[in-house]
Amino acid sequence: MRSAATAPRVIAVVGPTAAGKSDLGVHLARQLDGEVVNADSMQLYRGMDIGTAKLTTEERAGIPHHLLDIWEVTEAASVAEYQRLARAEIDRLLAAGRTPVLVGGSGLYVRGAIDALEFPGTDPEVRSRLEGELTLRGSGALHARLSAADPRAGRAILPSNGRRIVRALEVIEITGKPFTANLPGHDSVYDTVQIGVDVARPELDERITRRVDRMWDAGLVDEVRRLEARGLREGRTASRALGYQQVLAALAGECTDDEARAETVRATKRFARRQDSWFRRDARVHWLGGGSEHREELPHRALALVERAVTA
Repeated sequence: MRSAATAPRVIAVVGPTAAGKSDLGVHLARQLDGEVVNADSMQLYRGMDIGTAKLTTEERAGIPHHLLDIWEVTEAASVAEYQRLARAEIDRLLAAGRTPVLVGGSGLYVRGAIDALEFPGTDPEVRSRLEGELTLRGSGALHARLSAADPRAGRAILPSNGRRIVRALEVIEITGKPFTANLPGHDSVYDTVQIGVDVARPELDERITRRVDRMWDAGLVDEVRRLEARGLREGRTASRALGYQQVLAALAGECTDDEARAETVRATKRFARRQDSWFRRDARVHWLGGGSEHREELPHRALALVERAVTA
């Protein structure tokens, strides 16, 4: 085991879903006397285990994992709250001489944890009014307003994503600045090495299909039923999670189980492409091959990358 004193202060393992980030995070934490800090927004929810591919206790191999299972499914996700919690964990680990290994594919959560990024507050009256307009007029009309006020935000946010459109318009109204003016720069608050796990698209698509099949076989539908009884359907964020949204639709009779499974595969592949695009825009990410031909050497190459960063 390598001393944490010879490692960068924070390691971040990022990339698209199903690339192998979780296993690599455990390996690096073991080698660097570290602990894992979750940066997957949906793994923050209690009970959302199968559909988020949350590592089992055995798969964590004795490595402590933090910021898992902290929110009820009825709570709306808050990246600002996550930032506060993640930095508290990172600072605590650093003070104890441990290496924080941040692992996850939620790009804004990763950036919120390690970069100089401030999140504008919320105004309940403004939010309520905008949500009322969304219900009355639809996301297309609000997206047109957003595109006129902030063309960059209009291009970045899908016209169908009403929740993000409302948030962008709220920020513009609260701050008097374009929404994109509040997006993160690349100023780190920690000495960080970011490792991106790179898997070729055809193999990643195959992994996603197999993962969704395993989730169904492991009892995802029953998991969703249990969570539905705890308010999942009313949860503004958790109900939209990949797999959960599709199973909820099947349980409501809006589609068949087979259709829900197929749509989960399609939606997850689209999501993986968006994740990859997000992290590719950050030149600080060091990409390492994580495909089947590199599986055995990936942990060693990642550790060597960390060592080079220390001596650079």
